[in-house]
Amino acid sequence: MNSAKTAAFTPEEWFDHGLRDDFTHRGYPVFYVQDGDAKTPLLLIHGFPTSSYDWVYMWPQLRERYRLIAPDMIGFGYSDKPTRYDYSIMDQADLHEALLERLGISEMHLLAHDYGDTVAQELLARYEERAAAHAAGGAPPAIRYKSITLLNGGLFPETHRARFIQKLLISPLGSLITKVMGESTFRKKFSEVFGPDTKPSDRELKDFWRIIQYQQGTRIYHKLIRYMADRRKHRERWVSCLQNTKIPIRLINGPADPVSGLHMTERYRELVPNPDIVLLDRIGHYPQTEDPAGVLRGFLEFASRHD
Repeated sequence: MNSAKTAAFTPEEWFDHGLRDDFTHRGYPVFYVQDGDAKTPLLLIHGFPTSSYDWVYMWPQLRERYRLIAPDMIGFGYSDKPTRYDYSIMDQADLHEALLERLGISEMHLLAHDYGDTVAQELLARYEERAAAHAAGGAPPAIRYKSITLLNGGLFPETHRARFIQKLLISPLGSLITKVMGESTFRKKFSEVFGPDTKPSDRELKDFWRIIQYQQGTRIYHKLIRYMADRRKHRERWVSCLQNTKIPIRLINGPADPVSGLHMTERYRELVPNPDIVLLDRIGHYPQTEDPAGVLRGFLEFASRHD
């Protein structure tokens, strides 16, 4: 772990800093944090199985430049985690668009990680559809993106190397696995996707787990994990938007990630024209936690060119 890192908030302070009674999605309360007085908004989309708290190491520096909007998606973090719910990437994209409409935001930068990358791909696909309709004489897109920055994530289902626990969760045994999944299992499996020199500290693991366990979050993991099937089903839609968009996109990747590291960036180079890629040496699946300074440099240098 990088001992120089400082979390801007504890999980309890993060909860107090956000809002949980201001916005609902399909009748369920959604937690989000909005912060900063800057004119330009930045939407931050977290990954699986964590939450918007993932951004705390970068928060003060980002807040100096942008108006930050960071929700916990339905089923994650401090948002509601209903057991009878059809979780999907499409639905999470609906949530983000509804929140942006609620806040009156129509143009922004976007920074996403992991599961959030896939949500960002769907948001981008919708933008491209609306832009094409506008070119044919329809209404302009209601939401526009100045730039999109993607961290480690399963952009291509053929390169996503699911962990054994993920394969169990998406199997018919998934609902049983959630019943026996405890903190010790989480700690071990979660740490495995970090880089060799940047493993999460005991405090970080406790913080991650405490937020995950809000409303007993692990009990719905077998439902949340269905995003892996979503990726296969919508591959053409979500890959083609990366290939054809004119919106500036940068990929910041921790190549030591066993799930979506260097092997994924190689596929990105093959498929995406003029790829803009930043590699963070020896960093794993959670670059914003493992090397927040590196992510900040890569993101701010890129986004500032498109403000």
